Amino acid sequence: MISKIRLIIQNISFIFLTYGGKLGIHLGYSLPCFSCPYVGGCAGNCYLMALQGNYGFEIAAADVFSTWGERALLIFILFLVLFMLLSKLWCGWICPFGTLQDWFTSLRRKLGIAETEFSWKTRDRQKIIKYILLAALIIIPLCIANFGLHSDFKMPFCQICPAKPIMPLFCGETRHLSLDFTNSITLSFTILSMVITGGLFVGIFFKDRFFCMFCPMLALMHIFSKIGFIHFKKSVNTCQGCGNCKRMCPVDIRDVYLEKENKDVLTEDCMLCLKCIESCPGDSVLSVKFFNLNIFSSSRKYLADKCGRLHGK
Repeated sequence: MISKIRLIIQNISFIFLTYGGKLGIHLGYSLPCFSCPYVGGCAGNCYLMALQGNYGFEIAAADVFSTWGERALLIFILFLVLFMLLSKLWCGWICPFGTLQDWFTSLRRKLGIAETEFSWKTRDRQKIIKYILLAALIIIPLCIANFGLHSDFKMPFCQICPAKPIMPLFCGETRHLSLDFTNSITLSFTILSMVITGGLFVGIFFKDRFFCMFCPMLALMHIFSKIGFIHFKKSVNTCQGCGNCKRMCPVDIRDVYLEKENKDVLTEDCMLCLKCIESCPGDSVLSVKFFNLNIFSSSRKYLADKCGRLHGK
């Protein structure tokens, strides 16, 4: 039931954020998800673009308290408020680029192709990449504003983000698939963009939520995760250690399974898809809450009913 509700919300969000701007809807520059600004007619913009661009860190030291700097602060506050309200639900339920990856996963499963498995050591090592990307997209615009770095380095992450060439295709726009020969910097960025996009297509076809493993938005969210209103809890004393949560996680999180002391199990890679809660056979062992209000908890009956539906009983 929860999976079906999530699928409906994902598809509605994809349509709304991709095409809503054509109806005059614009939710600003603070969305905690990949609603790509390069999509003509999108209903709102990914905050990472604002963070790098005109309303982000490309501000000279003397301009921090200017109108420009004040607007950047307001956009950041709005991002923070939106994140606090829904936390990682933005990733698992709303993000158009995340939804696109889930479509590829569905296609792979229908074709009977097995998912590629990474070792735990590989998964642990790659976690740092999202933080490196986050640091770069902040530091490079600062260098443009304060240390004379060439302006063609502007918005470095957006220039290589695979959402830039892919998402506009849903509006019939193909110009971001071409190489920019203006100079060596723009050419290098567009070549790198094409390489990353090609690699992403391979990755998301063989691995669930492949791009999310490297997503700097997840890194940014994790920094502020402690102040969010959404909480993911585990009853460590009643967990039977069946391992369903680890096996069902699309991004291979094992922390929920391994945790024996801390009740808060919302990790940096978690996107709150709730598949682990659906698959848990223990009553209220795993639960997601809004403050202290329970939204959804694991249940033996829920899992039994779900398995019955899957087997046509």
